Formats: sequence, C-alpha cells, structure tokens
Amino acid sequence: MNNLKTKMISWTIPSCAVLAALIIGAIMLSALGANPIKGFGTMFASAFGNLDGLASTAVKSIPLLLVGIGICIAFRASVINIGGEGQMVMGALLATIMALAFPGLPAIIFIPLVLLVGLIGGAAWGAIPGALKAYFNVSEILSTIMLNIVAVQFMNFMLRGPLIDPGEIERGTRIPQTARLPEATDLPLLLEGARMHLGFLIAVLAAVAAWILLWRTSLGFRLRSVGLNPAAARYAGIPVKRSIIMALAISGAMAGLAGAILVFGSESHRMVTDGSSTGFTGSAGFNGIVVALFAGLHPLWSIPSALLFGGMLVGANALQRAVQVPSALIIALNGLIVVFVVSSEYFKRRVQTVQTDPKVQKTVSDSDKNQESDNLKD
Repeated sequence: MNNLKTKMISWTIPSCAVLAALIIGAIMLSALGANPIKGFGTMFASAFGNLDGLASTAVKSIPLLLVGIGICIAFRASVINIGGEGQMVMGALLATIMALAFPGLPAIIFIPLVLLVGLIGGAAWGAIPGALKAYFNVSEILSTIMLNIVAVQFMNFMLRGPLIDPGEIERGTRIPQTARLPEATDLPLLLEGARMHLGFLIAVLAAVAAWILLWRTSLGFRLRSVGLNPAAARYAGIPVKRSIIMALAISGAMAGLAGAILVFGSESHRMVTDGSSTGFTGSAGFNGIVVALFAGLHPLWSIPSALLFGGMLVGANALQRAVQVPSALIIALNGLIVVFVVSSEYFKRRVQTVQTDPKVQKTVSDSDKNQESDNLKD
C-alpha cells in the first residue's frame, strides 16, 4: 500500500506542477490579448494530432529521453549530472570526426560505429567529473557545468577550424559547420514521408536497457546501494569510488549517444552550431533533467515523459503562430514548466517522508492536535 502511495505521489505532484505552469502561461496569454484555449489547443493538436506532428514529437523527444535516462542512472547513485550539454557536444564531435576520417565504410558498419564512438565520447567526458568527485571530492555540479563550457569552446574551435566545410572557406561565409557527412551514416527513416528515424527506436531500447541495468544486474544493485548509503555500501565491499565514476560515465554515454543521433539524424546531415551549446543541443542537456524528474527518475517512465515535453517543444511554435504572441513568451512558458517541475521535487520528497517515516507522522499529528487545541481555546 505504501509503495502504491509513493508511486501516486511521484506522478501527481509533478503533473500538478506542469498544470500550474500552464495555468500561469494561460494568464500570460490572456494578458497579451490572446485566447489561451485556442493557443493550447493548437499546441497539443500540432504535436499529437496527426502523423507528421507525432513524428516531429518523437524526433524532438530523442535527445530528451537519452539525457533523461542518463540522469536517472546518475541520480540513483546519488550523483548529479548537469553536464549533459557538454557530453552531447563531445559525443557528437568524436562521431563526426570518425565519419569524416573513414568516408568509405558501408552503412551496416558505419552507423553502429559512429553511434558507438559518440557513446564513448560522452562516457569519457562524464567520467572526468566522476573521477574528480570520487578521488578529490570535487562537486560534480560545478565540474560538469564547467566542462560544458570547455566542450562548447572546443566545438567552436573545431567547427571554425579543422572541421569547417571547405566550401564555407571558398565562399568566405565561414559558417561553423562541417561538410555534408557520408550518406552511409544517415539514420534510416522508420516511416516513409515522416521525419521519425532509427534514433527513436534506439532511445526506447536504451530506456529498456537502463531499466534492466538498474534493477536486474549486479552493477545496478551496486549503483543503487551507493546512492542509498555510501558508508554501508563501502562496508559491504562495494567499490564506492569506482561506482561513482561508472554512474557518471554511463550517464555521459547516454548524452553522447544523443549528440551523435542529433548529427546523423538531422535533416542537413552535418554538424552545425551558432557558437553556443544551445545552437547544437537545443538545451536538451538541461531539459533532459526535467524529463527525468517528471518521470520519477525511472528509465521506462522517461519514455512518455520525453514524448510529453518533446510535444510541448514542437507545439510551442504552432502556438506562437496561432495566437500571434512574441517568441519570448514561449521561452518564458518553457522556463516556467522547468522551474515548477524541478521545484516539485522538494514537495514530493517532503510528502513521501511524511508518508513513510513514523517519527515525522507523529510530529505532524501532534502539531495538528496542538493547533486544534489552540483553536478550541480561542
């Protein structure tokens, strides 16, 4: 019964947080003279109302889902990975370099190879803050954020220098992008006439694999044990430091895979940026955290969570066109949802503590009795 209550709490509170954010968004739309019912109706219809919308939603959800899976794994080991942006960039860069270095490989070898290289690149970038945390007690929050900046600057150097499209130099435009990558690396489409490609299936399989890893393998047991109580895990013979590094490496691997899929599943089939991490990742490295929190840090529940947030990102453009509101409002709406969902984690933990801890329950009960007594006296 307690387990059922915990699951209900895990879903109810984040759902209420999204609903509250949408209500505030509706108030903002009304203040600008727009019809919120028409706006939100258009938003969800464009994302889920037809095949093209569903395909666009699925594509948009791929990096959110993969980053979210990595966040679930890291959080289970009680480490916080804020470095999804940098890990996506490094995975994409290494995979792009591999594709440009060996252009003649057949697709059956090329596609798995570039995705594997992307996964390795993200894993290596995630293992660095893991090692700093494990051996030098450096805050993984600070180190992952700083490594995001390093990765972006390295990307800018590579795309403006060694990897830049030779045609950009000839034309003098110097747009920071690579040449068109080999066609053998293009991710095949799952639906003819729609944008949804193999990357979505890979992301879903990754979610299933993460669930198996966490709850059906000894490695997953070690990671969860370290997350619950590092001292007890160490006493039981579990290598805590190695587990911390492994958790962040696996989390980074998922982000690196997302970066590679962004490149080889893109419509331009090249790596391109505007000089910022957002120009390449679309902020998926940060939004994936919200996806994971909304899913209760469960890899399988991250699938519908990613589809929901992916659909909202797709539908936001349709909302802007339908009710003619500034693009800044769409950014504000997305920001509201992020803030509300992240904030809901505190209330969810608070309610779960009251539900499961007898001491807290007794304290709350005594407080209620005292309050009732004071009211009677008044």
